[in-house]
Amino acid sequence: MKVSIIGQGYVGLTISVFAAEHHDVIGFDKNQGVVDALNAGRSHIEGVESADLSKWVGSGRYKATTSASEIAGSDVVVIAVPTPLTKERKPDLSFVEAACRTIGENLKTPALIINESTSFPGTVRNLIKPEIEKYSGSSVAHMYAVSPERVDPGRTDWDQKSTPRLYAGLTPEASKAVHDFYSTFCDNLVEVSSPEVAEAAKLFENTFRQANIALVNEFAQIAHALGISVYETLDAAATKPYGFMKFIPSAGVGGHCIPVDPSYLADTAARVGVPATFIERANEVNLEMAAYVVDRVAADNGGSLKGKSVQVVGVAYKQNVADVRETPAELVIEELKKAGATVTWSDDLVASWMGEPSTPLGGSDIAVVVTLHSVTDSAAVLKSAPYVFDTTGKVKGAHSL
Repeated sequence: MKVSIIGQGYVGLTISVFAAEHHDVIGFDKNQGVVDALNAGRSHIEGVESADLSKWVGSGRYKATTSASEIAGSDVVVIAVPTPLTKERKPDLSFVEAACRTIGENLKTPALIINESTSFPGTVRNLIKPEIEKYSGSSVAHMYAVSPERVDPGRTDWDQKSTPRLYAGLTPEASKAVHDFYSTFCDNLVEVSSPEVAEAAKLFENTFRQANIALVNEFAQIAHALGISVYETLDAAATKPYGFMKFIPSAGVGGHCIPVDPSYLADTAARVGVPATFIERANEVNLEMAAYVVDRVAADNGGSLKGKSVQVVGVAYKQNVADVRETPAELVIEELKKAGATVTWSDDLVASWMGEPSTPLGGSDIAVVVTLHSVTDSAAVLKSAPYVFDTTGKVKGAHSL
């Protein structure tokens, strides 16, 4: 089949490479630099090897493009674009709407349209289908479905072939078509009764993580006030063989999913008249962790950070990836600057970020560890400053949550 995938980021490119083993894939993206690199066989994300990409480019099974007209004649179109939040932390579906316009204006033959972008229940039925029909006309009889992405950057034990995939179509015919497409490169397909169930399940998966991270972050503050180790306490609780799942405290949450998806669910709840107080509070706790960390660091350093030099170690949102989307390091740096500190950062995997380059480890009065990569020497981190505060619990001998 001819498969067009709208968006060539973490989700879109990952799907493109897996699909190219069985289909002819067009990867559409508006970023010319990204497209040029992809057509030269250079991957820009973790989890997609350049060698694999080069193989499909060389065989003609994959082509990246900025030309929307190249999706014409597609049998399947997958929407894999960002679904961020506005400055007011409300759902921003502008990328999805733009993808719908691209599809509607350029795809004039019937196809299967699948949304992988995370969004609130009803997105496929009430937004994507009407938006595409607005530009293509309702006479083009597309099938519509959802199969929410499950991409975890840097993970090697679960991939697009082995990770269970939810799916549902607006019609039984669409559901069958989705199954037939994904079964060519996914081993475990799980059909649910409606697109709304699949959409809600994706939001709840990450809201579950957000809420439990908030719980353990709040517990870390309680443990510190009690004068006991949060890490030892969690290890003790984890000896219970049932009814407990261990989460680790941190400087906050990052990536596209955990900081974002719960706000989509809370917005959905508000629209149907249900208060999402627990979800909203979990968001607040995790967003407030940066200020808590900086307050702890200041308290240990005479009550003020004014005029002190602070190096933030690790600005990626998680260990062993270069992904800085929604990284908690950004809020930590903001709080440090508010406190009057001069801030630099060092990350062995991130060369530049926010218009600044990574700096060599050391040379500051204080080091605050937000993310510790496996390639970063924890002993070197401990020696990098007279005072080291570690939010990961992995630098032995450092001050910690």
